[in-house]
Amino acid sequence: MAPNYIALAIPFFFLFMGIEFWVARRRNRQVYRLNDSVNDLSCGIMQQVVDVFLKTVLIGAYVWVYTYWRQFEIAVDSIGLWLLCFLAVDFAYYWFHRSSHEVNAIWATHVVHHQSEEYNLSVALRQSSLQPLFVMVFYLPLALIGFPPVMFLANASFNKLYQFWIHTRLIGRMGPLEWVFNTPSHHRVHHGRNPKYIDKNHGGTLIIWDRLFGTFQAEEEEPTYGITKPLESWNPFWANCHYWADLFETARRTRTLGDKLRVFLKPPGWFPADLGGPQAPPPVSNDPAKYDPHLAPALKRYATTQFLVLLPPVTWLLFMEASLATSVKIAAVLFVIWSLIDIGLLLEQNRTAYRLEWMRMAVTAPLIFWAMPHAYKTIGLGVAMIIVCLMVSMLFSLRRDFNAETPGVEAHPI
Repeated sequence: MAPNYIALAIPFFFLFMGIEFWVARRRNRQVYRLNDSVNDLSCGIMQQVVDVFLKTVLIGAYVWVYTYWRQFEIAVDSIGLWLLCFLAVDFAYYWFHRSSHEVNAIWATHVVHHQSEEYNLSVALRQSSLQPLFVMVFYLPLALIGFPPVMFLANASFNKLYQFWIHTRLIGRMGPLEWVFNTPSHHRVHHGRNPKYIDKNHGGTLIIWDRLFGTFQAEEEEPTYGITKPLESWNPFWANCHYWADLFETARRTRTLGDKLRVFLKPPGWFPADLGGPQAPPPVSNDPAKYDPHLAPALKRYATTQFLVLLPPVTWLLFMEASLATSVKIAAVLFVIWSLIDIGLLLEQNRTAYRLEWMRMAVTAPLIFWAMPHAYKTIGLGVAMIIVCLMVSMLFSLRRDFNAETPGVEAHPI
């Protein structure tokens, strides 16, 4: 199994987010909001833990095509062929990325990355749990050509890691580099929901594909970030499901079988004639309101603490997954997803979160005791009990904050 380069880069992600936050403060600019960034990172964590299982299937599919169907023998010791693989990966990514904006069924996965109404380095980590299923379809031709798995995986990881730094508002234009490479300015356009910015600048590392295929747009005024129909939820599970729910609801309402299928194959904004026909993206106001429900300070501290406490076990899972039993991995992934949902609902001051949190505290210590290796069970249980007792004492003090839902906050499905 190839190393998880994304997991290895996690400490650097947090380091650079800290630097961006510090620089923004020095410039008197607010580019981070706690609730939005926690939601970005929650979506990213969910994608990574789901990938614990998905990547075995997806890498296996690439290896199978390469083993039995490759057309050429490509040496891994040739610098020129590594460069060719880099170009092939970036080219395939461009067409995946472009298709994800032009086909509803693929947009339903990619939309997660565009939901944030902010634009900072944490947004780079906001990824869909199901997107790898679709992107691998565009990469399989590389296996058919004969690019070895190790060459492909290294270049695909580089392509993904490169795109981290371009998610910032603090770097302006970069001169001649912008003719060839994707830059923060180009990618800010891609995340804008201004009508003229929508579906532009799909490149990963290189911007040349957009220039060649007519999807390039230079940055003019500051983009308004987010999607045309704001998510208005901090629940990362709902973030991954909401557009699928919209598609199935549209397919249910339209009358003909052909239109029911076209709902999934047409671009976002397409509707059948019996539902009013295609809808153009709405214009944006000069100062659009952002989803930012008021949260009691104690509840905000509790939700933030829960998120921070969750990071070490997530890191443990990502680095130790190869040595863990399948049952332990399944339990750990489900517990992490449960925790992330709960943290999102806490940030919405949703009553359901309070009930779920008591249930989660009840299973935390037994789960850790069961999952720990035999030699560490006693110390693991002791640490877990201390943490749970501290969390329960904080949770008990929050009862009054859940006496009523936050005004104006809609409850979303879990």
